[in-house]
Amino acid sequence: MPATRRPGPICRSPGRRPGSRLRLMAVEIDIDHVARLARVALTDEEKAQLRDQLSLILEHAAKVGEVAADDVPPTAYAIPRANVYREDTPEPSLPQGEALANAPEQENGRFKVVRIVEA
Repeated sequence: MPATRRPGPICRSPGRRPGSRLRLMAVEIDIDHVARLARVALTDEEKAQLRDQLSLILEHAAKVGEVAADDVPPTAYAIPRANVYREDTPEPSLPQGEALANAPEQENGRFKVVRIVEA
């Protein structure tokens, strides 16, 4: 890891992805750092491809930010939603024997599991 590391993306000269009408976002991404975080080994070719792909993702995210209008309140759904829950009505459950039929171990009519908390 370099002694001095710049936080976040750094603007550079704009580029264009070969064979694409979309312009690459002008950023430098520390692909080595991203690969270390993901714990993957990348070849130089894979790093170049990943850098281009991440630049496109960031460009599209920036376009979404441009579309947002100040007069439109934030919402989670495009249409208003009312109570979407069903009525909570009791229904018959499985009989105990049927519920325990495929249990690897059972004891006194209950599932027997390994203790995970020390007393």
